[in-house]
Amino acid sequence: MGAFDSSYITGQPPARDGPLARFLPPLEAGIAADWLSLHAQKGDWLLDPFGVAPGLAAEAARAGYRVLVTANNPIARFLLEMTAAPPTESELKAALADLAITKKGDERLETHLQSLYLTKCNNCGAEIPASAFLWRKDVQVPYARIYTCPACGDSGQRPATEYDAEKARQIAEMSKLHHARLLERVAPPRDPDRESAGEALAVYQPRAIYALATLINRLDSPGVTPERRRALSALFLSACDASNNIWRVDNDRPRPKQLTVPDEFRENNVWMALEAAVVEWAAQSDPVPVVQWPNRIPESGGVILFEGRIAELANIINETPITAVITALPRPNQAYWTLCALWAGWLWGSESAEPFHLVLRRRRYDWVWHLEALQAAFHSLFELLKLGTPCLTLVPEPEPGFLTAALAAGDINSFQLKNLAMRTQNDPVQVVWTRAERLHRKLAELDMDSVREAIRDHLIARGEPTLYLPLHAAALAALKTDHALISPDHPLDEVIRNAGKAIQEALLGDKNLARYGGGESAETGLWGLSLEIGSAESLSDRVEMAVVNYLIQHPDCSFDDILHDLSTRFPGLLTPSLGLVKAALTSYAEQVNDRWKLRREDWPSARKAELTQMADLIQSIGERLDFVTDRIDERTLVWEAGETSEYVFFLKASAILDQAFMKSPHPRERSLVVIPDARASLLEYKIRRDPSLAVRLEGLRVMKFRLARALAEQPMLDRVTFETQISGDTVQERRGQ
Repeated sequence: MGAFDSSYITGQPPARDGPLARFLPPLEAGIAADWLSLHAQKGDWLLDPFGVAPGLAAEAARAGYRVLVTANNPIARFLLEMTAAPPTESELKAALADLAITKKGDERLETHLQSLYLTKCNNCGAEIPASAFLWRKDVQVPYARIYTCPACGDSGQRPATEYDAEKARQIAEMSKLHHARLLERVAPPRDPDRESAGEALAVYQPRAIYALATLINRLDSPGVTPERRRALSALFLSACDASNNIWRVDNDRPRPKQLTVPDEFRENNVWMALEAAVVEWAAQSDPVPVVQWPNRIPESGGVILFEGRIAELANIINETPITAVITALPRPNQAYWTLCALWAGWLWGSESAEPFHLVLRRRRYDWVWHLEALQAAFHSLFELLKLGTPCLTLVPEPEPGFLTAALAAGDINSFQLKNLAMRTQNDPVQVVWTRAERLHRKLAELDMDSVREAIRDHLIARGEPTLYLPLHAAALAALKTDHALISPDHPLDEVIRNAGKAIQEALLGDKNLARYGGGESAETGLWGLSLEIGSAESLSDRVEMAVVNYLIQHPDCSFDDILHDLSTRFPGLLTPSLGLVKAALTSYAEQVNDRWKLRREDWPSARKAELTQMADLIQSIGERLDFVTDRIDERTLVWEAGETSEYVFFLKASAILDQAFMKSPHPRERSLVVIPDARASLLEYKIRRDPSLAVRLEGLRVMKFRLARALAEQPMLDRVTFETQISGDTVQERRGQ
């Protein structure tokens, strides 16, 4: 099987966003169990050498496998432990309720922490806690607050007042001691990383620092059981994430990579964050055994956590036969890693944070650094595995540099690339390797002709323009196959630059390619073949046909059924996007109780009869307008006036505009494609995603079945009225609306 023959494993979106979701790899559920069913037996040992996706290992354990996970990050270990054996909602609520009634001075703790966020209702003047304050960077007072008043119902964003500004100033004075306590838990006074820890702590407002320090002190209170401490740590961790300044004002869930404060940011209410965290952490699945290395787990499945790096594990494990590797590759994230160092110290003390102090010092991570880190990990992984061991590695949030680093790291360490599948640039790339033999093979020089051929072959197979990333992936696979990804004459730190340079030169220097949009960088815009060069039927047309055929053969099916079928028909880098599949599906089918059925009018026999009726209707309209109708075939009609062809009608049941229409000798401005109403939106979707199709259809006019029927019913219809009515349905005009 070649690198492009593999099916993309389709999963399901998680039922909800879990804790710290904005920092974790965005993965679909079901991928691990699906892949493992073909590559391992229940009870087999699996290895996750990076431990950055807690849901992946937990899913494999629930499917009946024993999973060994290495995780050097204490927060990652905690997330995995809580994902595998999550607390119940009742446990979390009980922990929060007990916390709420503990005393801070003479006040209940809940009342005290809520008082930090008090504001006055604009409408009735009542003192109420705000859910958030809005700030501008480097300004010492908030400019707005968000609240819901329980007294009068006033709700929304309101301008901040002097009351809010004075309260912020008072809390800033109160928080200085708490700031010192939080800093102490990460880096004691003589710690060389104390200054870096202080800089990281600057992304928290004084009010959040006061609230978090007050909460964290409760973890060390006498009488807190391990179970209660575990539940509170989970809730506090969510509050630590919710209360920093890297949340944008719109409360969108961005995926920050750098620890930078936006120009405008939210300061969320810490106590309300605790209340919201109950739902985030509450169990949705049955727990599985989760233990620390070297404890044991049953053959029925579970998770063993190894506190360290894969290189340390390679030196001590020798009796556990690893059947398969399933993992998500870590993506450089200075924001998350730095915050993890803070959070680990706050929750478990400076000793817990110390192994992770390196991230406090580093501000930037480039792809060369990442390649070196991945290469070292793959080197250790190689030593742990037997010949032929399969490895599924997911590359989340893929970028050209990330994908190059991933493939190069495997190539350097004699992992054989078996499959490479991609859906869109927003989905994880799925890479399957097998552990090969470490041979001293001869490396080849980079061949530009081979790179160009790989790019053209992919565009020919796709039949329509695409973004840069799939072309980059196709070229990387060719370089890997040619043993030219790692150059014999260049050091490791030039691999990513050289590969990127070669691929971009291949694109920019190929006169047989057409580019749509974009700037100076080849990574922007869309790339396709020149219109003069033939290619396969477009991917969107083939997907439309495949969806319809599947619906005909499976009258009652789920969306997952359809995706699974399409992934086998369009494997590797041709996996269609969810947007394209949904556009085709909603054009032809209706959904009833999460099942999809072809609409009655779209069954082939019904559409064939309707096309015949439509042809008769168009002929009758033409006769009313004193045109002579020439039926070239059952789906092509021409209205003639004397020796002149005034209009030509192409009747279609689909949104697939075949070559006969494209090459019609009739003037485009007098040509109309007549399609069912439900097909118009699908055709517009295809034109929006494919600029080459827009060029080929320039001037195309569309008549929907509904318009044809309406025209037939107009008693005073004349040629001028007819032209006015059909001119409103040109596809290009609709695109501009």
